Amino acid sequence: MFKLNNKKAVVTGGGSGIGRAIAVLLAKQGAEVFIFEISEENAADTLAEITENGGKAAVKVCDVASQEAVINAFEAVGALDILVNNAGIAHIGKADTTPEEDFDRIMRVNVKGVYNCLYAAIPQLLKANGGVIINMASIAAHVGLPDRFAYSTAKGAVKAMTLSVAKDYIGENIRCNSISPARVHTPFVDGFLQKNYPDNIPEMFDKLSKTQPIGRMAKPDEIAALALYLCSDEASFITGVDYPIDGGFITLNN
Repeated sequence: MFKLNNKKAVVTGGGSGIGRAIAVLLAKQGAEVFIFEISEENAADTLAEITENGGKAAVKVCDVASQEAVINAFEAVGALDILVNNAGIAHIGKADTTPEEDFDRIMRVNVKGVYNCLYAAIPQLLKANGGVIINMASIAAHVGLPDRFAYSTAKGAVKAMTLSVAKDYIGENIRCNSISPARVHTPFVDGFLQKNYPDNIPEMFDKLSKTQPIGRMAKPDEIAALALYLCSDEASFITGVDYPIDGGFITLNN
């Protein structure tokens, strides 16, 4: 089950965290994976892990916020079967404390970047007679999170785009779903703690972990396992769905 032999996949932001876990797992299951990253250096560890384990992968240097760069990257890949729209950036701030330049930056990467990849990838998916799109949303698209105004706005847009694409291309054999994680233990979390709480990292890590009712953060591999299922033929009856993977955050935090 869940084999992806002879499939070609693009994973944006595949250099670290969730994106890296997804890229590695898709390759392990037989897909040829193209890692889209802002630099070759960012993708080096993922590429090495895949190739050292006998998988097939390549790196495409691409700023997802640039439509020209995205189109060129997807044309270089050609016909493909899977797109994982994972690239994104975070931001902390309320509506009245988020500077315009920060708001624009979040929209440029987290919303326009997803649109750019959809715009460029769908013609390539159609060349392969259809395929699968996974968009990375967030629990921020479902519930109010403190100090996450711009980020929540962007992830709400990603969830809406998922439904629109699923509706528009259901007759052309393209399935489109999204995944909404709660907090995931990635290098970003470690960097955030080191920067903001250098003197009490263990205490803050424990506090952040316990915001999920299950009592811990998710592991990137757990998000990747869900992505693999949704990309596989075993999920061929699923489209237009957002999947929270949140340790009970949405339904049990009351």
